[in-house]
Amino acid sequence: MASILDAIGNTPLVKLRFCETSVPIYGKCEHLNPGGSVKDRLALALVDDGERTGKLKPGGTIVEATAGNTGLGLALVAAARGYKLVCILPEKMSVDKRKALRAVGAHVIVTDNAPLDSEKNFRNLARSMAAEKGWFLADQFCNQANVEAHFSTTGPEIFEALNGNIGAFIAGVGTGGTISGCGRFLKAEDPSIQIVLADPVGSSLADWINKGEYGPDESYAVEGIGSSRSTDIMDRSVVDEAISITDEESFETALRLQREEGLLVGGSSGTAVAAAVRLARSGRVKKPIVALLADSWDRYFSQPWMNI
Repeated sequence: MASILDAIGNTPLVKLRFCETSVPIYGKCEHLNPGGSVKDRLALALVDDGERTGKLKPGGTIVEATAGNTGLGLALVAAARGYKLVCILPEKMSVDKRKALRAVGAHVIVTDNAPLDSEKNFRNLARSMAAEKGWFLADQFCNQANVEAHFSTTGPEIFEALNGNIGAFIAGVGTGGTISGCGRFLKAEDPSIQIVLADPVGSSLADWINKGEYGPDESYAVEGIGSSRSTDIMDRSVVDEAISITDEESFETALRLQREEGLLVGGSSGTAVAAAVRLARSGRVKKPIVALLADSWDRYFSQPWMNI
């Protein structure tokens, strides 16, 4: 292994035991990536793309708007390849993420939980700082390299692990890269595979998938998934339906995964698995269901739902 970056990907697929359903449910253990989340894959892809296009110069500075996980993935890549990193987080995100980013050498800027049309929104602030200072904007929300990372790695890993015997794939949406990339690959291999968005109650995306128009934009506590609007890279055409999950059910399920399965995951993993259980019990899917376990528990120790 030439560097820690070679450890990204090829994460285990684990059969879940705590939920009794007529079809098996598997967890894709993305929390076991070296940076602790699925975002390691796109972080590497975004930097590779910046280097390939010449937008990221040797010794340069990377800036990114992040809920925390992409920042940690970028920190690994920056450390391995000699870049500086600036991460901009909304204040909603946990103190644990801020501490982790600072510990790995990132400069952290915390901004308001502002809407997308505000200059204080974390995505807008990252874009303006990149333009002003000449930094490389990783741009996870708009860069198709994000989607390609999952089309070329995550999707094939899931398909091969189950020899194509898949009824549904379920994930939350932060940037939309995972569900879009995996969805495109899995649908190309077998159009009958259902691609399902697990969305927090309060996010607008579930109505956009199910009804064709955005729903109300309300508050919710689960971090890293859900939004008032889709990103530029989100491919709605590969998503068959959305299932809305409350904060309470998300966190309860995450705690059960930790305590009954030994899967040390965060709240959005609970969202995905809760949606998988609901889908399995509906009887609409006859083959195994795969739920994405997006990140590790260690970035949520300070949050009330962890009960620590």
